[in-house]
Amino acid sequence: MDIDSCKFSSHHVVLFPFMSKGHTLPILHLARLLIRRGMAVTLFTPTGNRHFIANSLADTSVSIIEISFPQTVPEILPGVESTDALSSMTLFYPFCKATKLMQAEFERKLEVLVQVQPVSFMVSDGFLWWTLESASKFGFPRLVFMGMNQFSSSVTRAVVEDRLFDRVESDDELFTVTQFPWIEVTRNDFDSTFLENDLSKEVFMDQIKSISNSYGHIVNSFYELEKVYIDHTNSKGSQKTWCVGPLCLAEPESPEPQKKPFWIDWLDEKLAQGCSVLYVAFGSQAEISPEQLQQIATGLQESKANFLWVIRKKESESMDTEGLEERVKGRGMVVKQWVDQRQILKHQSIQGFLSHCGWNSALESMCYGVPILAWPMLAEQPLNARMVVEDIKVGLRVESGRNGMKPGFVKWQVLMKMVIELMEGEAGKQARKRVKEVAEMAKMAMEENSGSSWKTLNLLIDEICNKEQHVRH
Repeated sequence: MDIDSCKFSSHHVVLFPFMSKGHTLPILHLARLLIRRGMAVTLFTPTGNRHFIANSLADTSVSIIEISFPQTVPEILPGVESTDALSSMTLFYPFCKATKLMQAEFERKLEVLVQVQPVSFMVSDGFLWWTLESASKFGFPRLVFMGMNQFSSSVTRAVVEDRLFDRVESDDELFTVTQFPWIEVTRNDFDSTFLENDLSKEVFMDQIKSISNSYGHIVNSFYELEKVYIDHTNSKGSQKTWCVGPLCLAEPESPEPQKKPFWIDWLDEKLAQGCSVLYVAFGSQAEISPEQLQQIATGLQESKANFLWVIRKKESESMDTEGLEERVKGRGMVVKQWVDQRQILKHQSIQGFLSHCGWNSALESMCYGVPILAWPMLAEQPLNARMVVEDIKVGLRVESGRNGMKPGFVKWQVLMKMVIELMEGEAGKQARKRVKEVAEMAKMAMEENSGSSWKTLNLLIDEICNKEQHVRH
């Protein structure tokens, strides 16, 4: 046991991730970091997500407590316990609202838990706003995990605080963010779904209120990447932001499986032939129209690039994937099942990533030194794309005739041009060089005992646990 483990071994942390793979995975990685410090970790999850979580943490000492997800929510089918399984993203806010129905059972189980072992603090997702009430009831601090980077939250907060939307005529007009005058954005770069109806506004306001009354924020990023935005936030007020990532680097490298998946075999072949490959994936939430899928297929085909396209089953049903594979035989592959994205990104043949710029994907791409071709679709992805392309310069954007980062409908000719630029052009070369530097910085940040993220997590635990001891004495 190292010094940190001895120092923190009497402490106990509760983790409660939101029911969505992209929000759950980083918290599972955080669990590993807490365990490496000798802390006891208990994770709460609805029954339907237990299997995935238990598999991911099978080699750890994390205790998992199940609670029942409500089965009688209008619009949401019984058995749907994760946003990845929603029939449409329009059900996202009803799903969020329904999570509150777990509060009574959560608190009953928490009551039993704290009698066995007192809780030092809880980390719960921003979408589980009601967990703040539970933490307050049992007298321990709650930290919020937002699943986004500091750039996106700082820019959003600055735009709202300074009422910058009021100054522009159209959604497409660029305006300067006064608190960060080097950044220009458009209204299109912001997610307005939380203002669509009374329910989404209500969930949004509940979240904001509980976030501002929580102990602080845990961010899946690292100080060297977002120094300006972290310092700006931490200089403003009582609530601290703690960068403890990239959390994906906390997971041990998975051992080489005895039988490699067929797509890894294919990438091995490409590497042996000296070919570079473009990885294409748009996450598990965005809904892409059949017409747009067709344009993507044609753009990839005409670019003459080698590509590995991971597509969701639902989308693959609305296009002729067999026909595409036939036309690009030998240089393109379409995969219609779950893949280990990190295993793909770290493969030496992968030299570019056409991505929706979800924060987990963007961060993984940076950690493995792969430049990004940004095609943001929803939530804060357009702001992530701005960060990737304009702020840290590790990628290019799928161009459009608009100023906003969200490109709207993209024709195959536009995609083809940008794929060629990323894989073969000068701008791609520059982004590739820069992303390798960022990958080194990311590894250093997570270095045990010396990295900035490692030290930050220690400081956070120290600060809370010292306060806890004062209260007890």
